[in-house]
Amino acid sequence: MSAYQEYFDESHQLIRDSIRRFVEREILPHIAEWEEAEEFPRELYLKAGAAGILGIGYPESFGGSHEGDVFAKVAASEELMRCGSGGLVAGLGSLDIGLPPVIKWGRAELRERVVPQVLAGEKIMALAVTEPSGGSDVANLKTRAVRDGDFYRVSGSKTFITSGVRADYYTVAVRTGGEGFGGVSLLLVEKDTPGFTVGRKLKKMGWWASDTAELFFDDCRVPVANLIGMENMGFACIMANFQSERLALAIMANMTAQLALEESLNWSREREAFGKPIGRFQVLRHRMAEMATQLEVSREFTYRQAAKMAAGKSVIKEISMAKNFATDIADRLTYDAVQILGGMGYMRESLVERLYRDNRILSIGGGTREIMNEIIAKQMGL
Repeated sequence: MSAYQEYFDESHQLIRDSIRRFVEREILPHIAEWEEAEEFPRELYLKAGAAGILGIGYPESFGGSHEGDVFAKVAASEELMRCGSGGLVAGLGSLDIGLPPVIKWGRAELRERVVPQVLAGEKIMALAVTEPSGGSDVANLKTRAVRDGDFYRVSGSKTFITSGVRADYYTVAVRTGGEGFGGVSLLLVEKDTPGFTVGRKLKKMGWWASDTAELFFDDCRVPVANLIGMENMGFACIMANFQSERLALAIMANMTAQLALEESLNWSREREAFGKPIGRFQVLRHRMAEMATQLEVSREFTYRQAAKMAAGKSVIKEISMAKNFATDIADRLTYDAVQILGGMGYMRESLVERLYRDNRILSIGGGTREIMNEIIAKQMGL
């Protein structure tokens, strides 16, 4: 039985077909231009919302579909990655890290007001956790929220926020209590809130098509009704969200590797040297055989963790392993793809050049490789 047959059914194939057509029609003709412009049109959110793409995995009551179907989300993510731009996928999909806490723990009024707009692509959602003083050390974040009647007064800053420039809603991690993980809460901050400002658009090595921003809170007044979950319980919400984010990053890494392998195979069949296609040389044939093997192992291991998540099992250790393994494999395959294409692999017009740049963030975002190893070690009782 193939991996496809074991994990995906006919409904997932319909999702793949629909999104592949969407990518071919709405993204691929423009992606090179959008990469150079370092942004894509806001209209794409509306188109993705209308096509039902943004709602996959979310409740039907809010305009979503396939709620709780992990492999529906996997199929959608894989097909979106065929646009060849990790930045576009990250930007278009920033709701997937910002919205789940609102759906799971937000007040009914908040959910009913925010979620349908985001799933329709009318509003953009972002998650704001990382701070200039530290990224992976979430338990020691500094942004402070002080209760003042029916409001919280928020002061501090965030950085490296995906969709930070043009988001309408931000799920923001703040400190409402004492030091450590027990004093962290989540607030929904809206764009036009007095005291909240968006800083400069950050320039990045890769993910050019996603906007990334600094955020500033200067005595920003946020209604207490915008508290997500219970006060001082935000750390647990963030950690629960991280498991899905790490699965998404592993999927993204595997698809980055897949595209790099496909480009390498195409080039090896077309490019000739010394009178024959370069794929006929044993050194390259064996390298690509190893690339394919490494990718297959990574993808199968990632799918197994997705299946466990779908069954409601805890995979804290295993999903950290999957993220590290997948990003390691993507590191190797994107490096090898550039080498196989030679000079062309170094050119901006080459897909593998973009894959190589975009790939580098995957072992940093959603918890660094080093943090993943700490989690793995702790789960092993070390």
